[in-house]
Amino acid sequence: QVQLVETGGGLVQAGESLRLSCAASGRIFSSSVLAWFRQSPGKEREFVAAIRWGVGNTYYGDTVKGRFTISRDTGKNTAALQMNSLKPEDTGVYYCAVDRNGLEYAASAYEYWGQGTQVTVSS
Repeated sequence: QVQLVETGGGLVQAGESLRLSCAASGRIFSSSVLAWFRQSPGKEREFVAAIRWGVGNTYYGDTVKGRFTISRDTGKNTAALQMNSLKPEDTGVYYCAVDRNGLEYAASAYEYWGQGTQVTVSS
């Protein structure tokens, strides 16, 4: 069982940066993938970024590539999402999630979820 808690959301202006953190309790196996998703009202949950827990390979959605960076600290059981050059369309609730079975881009594949943290980017 893995429990996830996201922190770091807030209100920023376009062009600014924000760093989200995800603290995990319980063991995350090296074969697992930790991902960030986001969801805005009326839209489906969108894949943002993912990292393979063991080897650290990273993957990004097209809309955030080059602006966001995902990282993890296996010793502290934490992950982070550094978000730069934020845009109003980045607004949403950001969730971290863990899939024990490997990389998936669909939210339905992830077994463990945090409660989410709100990010609002004003223009």
